[in-house]
Amino acid sequence: MPTLHTVIPCFNENITLERSVRRLVDVPWGAGWRLRVVIVDDHSSDGSTGLARGLADEMDLIETVTLPENLGKGGAVRVGIGLALESAAEDDLVVIQDADLEYDPSDLPGMVARFDEGTVDAVIGDRFRAGRKPSGLGRTHMSVNRGLTWLSNRCTGLGIEDMECCYKMLSAPMARRILGELSETRFGIEPQIVAALSRHRARVENHRINYDARRFEDGKKIGIRDGIRAIYVILREAFRRRTAA
Repeated sequence: MPTLHTVIPCFNENITLERSVRRLVDVPWGAGWRLRVVIVDDHSSDGSTGLARGLADEMDLIETVTLPENLGKGGAVRVGIGLALESAAEDDLVVIQDADLEYDPSDLPGMVARFDEGTVDAVIGDRFRAGRKPSGLGRTHMSVNRGLTWLSNRCTGLGIEDMECCYKMLSAPMARRILGELSETRFGIEPQIVAALSRHRARVENHRINYDARRFEDGKKIGIRDGIRAIYVILREAFRRRTAA
């Protein structure tokens, strides 16, 4: 039976972590798939570490690792994908799930189903075509994400609808191919994953998802400097692709 390895990077999310994990575990996956959860505690200081370990003690399908220092979301994602791939079979999938409650894991079975025909290597969530609550930046935040997606598509040749979306689901073989090319420590991991998929000529599809954005005062961590970094990463990866061609 194939496994969906769900990587959850977590930094100071003691308010939402447990609810997020339980919502994920409660999703009806059906008879064809099983779930494995890898929580990467990014050196939290708010009690998230204990919560993650408690969940792992309660449920065998959960594994948790605590990083000795804060690496940022990108660093935690890379560690988590590496752990997932240590036991992943060729027909398994790997997906990233934030530790907050912005994303609805009930969307994941639909993304899994896109792999059934064997004609896709990655599926990326699309928040823009589904119901959503504005984030703290409202329309500005959405416009910035659309602009970054446009620039990414111009550089990669892919038709991604929402490049910055957390929900990126990869086949285990594709995840293995790109993992060594990932180096970003914060949110620059999002455009870097997409650029790596493009370099490996991955077959990528979009999938509409639900999105309930939280505000900055509620703990949202991405900021202006991450948008600037995303532009840099997109252009840097495009240069690497051209020089390697």
